[in-house]
Amino acid sequence: MVCDRRMAIIVEEPGVDGLGEVVDVLRQWQHDEAPMQLHPGDLGWFWQLGAEATAAAVRTWRRDGQIVAIGLLDAPNLRRLTTTPDDEKNAELAQQLVTDLSDPHRGALPAGAVAVEAPNGSLVQHLLSEGGWKIDEAWTPLRRDLTKPVEDPGVRIEVIVPERAHVLTAVHRASFGSEKFTDERWQAMAGGVPFVDAR
Repeated sequence: MVCDRRMAIIVEEPGVDGLGEVVDVLRQWQHDEAPMQLHPGDLGWFWQLGAEATAAAVRTWRRDGQIVAIGLLDAPNLRRLTTTPDDEKNAELAQQLVTDLSDPHRGALPAGAVAVEAPNGSLVQHLLSEGGWKIDEAWTPLRRDLTKPVEDPGVRIEVIVPERAHVLTAVHRASFGSEKFTDERWQAMAGGVPFVDAR
């Protein structure tokens, strides 16, 4: 008799209490050579909708109790996804992710026309393509090396504190033509787990 001791990969919603762990895990996965992927700042920005909405939009995939993949429903039909760097080519995880993403009943994506953003070159991206998913337009990641001091750009830089949130939100709304980023949303974002370290 052969016993398979591999643990099942389980998809779950972390809940508000689990968001700190999710952000910490995402931080640990970041490195300069990583393909473009979901990062803690994405969760931090989403937090403007509140901790409950952020928790409802996040899914984690666990194996042996450890998070091995994280996804954020960044739009009603878009799941942004990344895996632990060690598992980018893991067949078992990639197949489980594709299964969960392809079946609306599993809670990873709604029914209808949907999209998944997965790290370039990952096995999950390859399997989605093989399964009939179409490749959308590519993102252009921009990077700046901050190991050396940055030259003075000749502009004033101001740290925004809660009393000055209205300045940042006004600039953002004027720059992007969106009325959605209000002072209240900035306050919610600033109260989130990712904000302290990001600042």
